[in-house]
Amino acid sequence: MPDLLVKLYDLPELAPLQKKLEVSGIKLCRPLVFDKRTVVEWVEKEFGREWACECEAAFAKQPNTCIIAVLNGEIIGFACYDVTCKGFFGPTGVSDKARGQGVGKALLLAALYGLAEAGYAYAIIGGAGPVEFYQKAVGAIVIEGSTPGIYQNRLIQTQ
Repeated sequence: MPDLLVKLYDLPELAPLQKKLEVSGIKLCRPLVFDKRTVVEWVEKEFGREWACECEAAFAKQPNTCIIAVLNGEIIGFACYDVTCKGFFGPTGVSDKARGQGVGKALLLAALYGLAEAGYAYAIIGGAGPVEFYQKAVGAIVIEGSTPGIYQNRLIQTQ
């Protein structure tokens, strides 16, 4: 899976999508430190240990670099940024039951705006799975020759 490049100075607006989600009862927020264990455990249960480790790293920053989507007091999605490498977006995921409502795009935009606020002009989406989604959502472009990218020198190979 290739890495993607996103211009942070040319992002779509987040507010209209966020308002649409709020009408459905879905709220985006940055979890507080006392939510850490709940968030990390949810990520591990839904998406695996590796993503949970990255999510945990997001809580080591101040402010943390994790954003969650919540519906009726339950986490339904998350996005992290600036964790595996500086300027990187991800990991991110939305529970099966919440897909197709715009939650993933809203989390993506919220995290990318977080990177922009931190002073970055561009973001990298590392090892992007749904390339077409990112291209359509934020105009991401493929970085040629980026597979396997930063993930090539892993201590433990998972594949």
